[in-house]
Amino acid sequence: MEHAVLPEVIVVSSSTDAAPERLSDLLDEHASLERELADPSVHADQSRARRLSRRYAQLAPLVETSRALEEARGDLGTARELARDDASFAAEARTLEAQVEELSARLREQLLPKDPDDDKDVILEVKAGEGGAESALFAGDLLRMYLRYAERRGWSTEVLDAVEADLGGYKDVAVAIKSRGDEGIWSRLKFEGGVHRVQRVPVTESQGRIHTSAAGVLVLPEAEEVDVTVDPNDLRIDVFRSSGPGGQSVNTTDSAVRITHLPSGIVVSSQNEKSQLQNRESALRVLRARLLAAAREEAAATASDQRRSQVRTMDRSERVRTYNFPENRIADHRVGYKAHNLDQVIDGDLDAVIDALVAAHTAELLAAGS
Repeated sequence: MEHAVLPEVIVVSSSTDAAPERLSDLLDEHASLERELADPSVHADQSRARRLSRRYAQLAPLVETSRALEEARGDLGTARELARDDASFAAEARTLEAQVEELSARLREQLLPKDPDDDKDVILEVKAGEGGAESALFAGDLLRMYLRYAERRGWSTEVLDAVEADLGGYKDVAVAIKSRGDEGIWSRLKFEGGVHRVQRVPVTESQGRIHTSAAGVLVLPEAEEVDVTVDPNDLRIDVFRSSGPGGQSVNTTDSAVRITHLPSGIVVSSQNEKSQLQNRESALRVLRARLLAAAREEAAATASDQRRSQVRTMDRSERVRTYNFPENRIADHRVGYKAHNLDQVIDGDLDAVIDALVAAHTAELLAAGS
């Protein structure tokens, strides 16, 4: 089985007994957020109110588990005392012991340090790789899969930039995915980054032979302006005419925008909108997300010699997932997940695959903490 390392989170002890101070701090933070959100003046700043609401929602399950555990421990103590005089309470005590054990395990998971970006929206990019026209078609299929998954979850989507291929699909496409509520999208989609491989008979194949091609997926937490400061003096902005498949111009005005961030060398472009101003804002959103990701990676590299990051190349040997259409099989090589429901997955039913990745990551953190 092949393994790819999942994104790094610095781990402290996972024992609830060893982390009473951390639990106390988080409970205090939840109470403080509750008071802030009750203040009408906070909601005058929608961006701040949204961040506070997300964090409050993120802490709510931990608070609920902590309260349930405290209550169960109290009930268990009472049941044990009563069982000394009345044996009929022994069965109740055993039931409560199991409940306390279950709640303690749940709280240990909830006390694991969280990815600071878990509550963020994301910018997801799909790039055609090896395989020519078939790779571009597969990139289009992946984009549709993520759009359908977002629809199932009640998230909103916005295509920021798209370079279509001659025979269909995309050479490169970027889409913003936003939560309509307090759900953090990064926490669900952060493991999607990497090289995705497809095995199927291409529409261009006349003899029915199965071909293998690949497309790359890059997922970035969307940065707000407070997360990343971009100095306008660090930007070179070029404008050009939008082009479609085959290179033909789709606009008669110079509305497409290319932005180069001079200090980092990062280049982003947008040509999806008819307005130069709209394309400029779309490109800046992608740029801020890439700068935030670069800062996070630099911090992770400083904190650990073993840098963990998403696969960025189109090399099929570095694949994270395979989509085998003849066998209707989906396989994630990082955690050994396999299922024969590819038709459903490619239609956006991704939860089981993502759940397996999240569970493996949580188990890895618990094992490191113990």
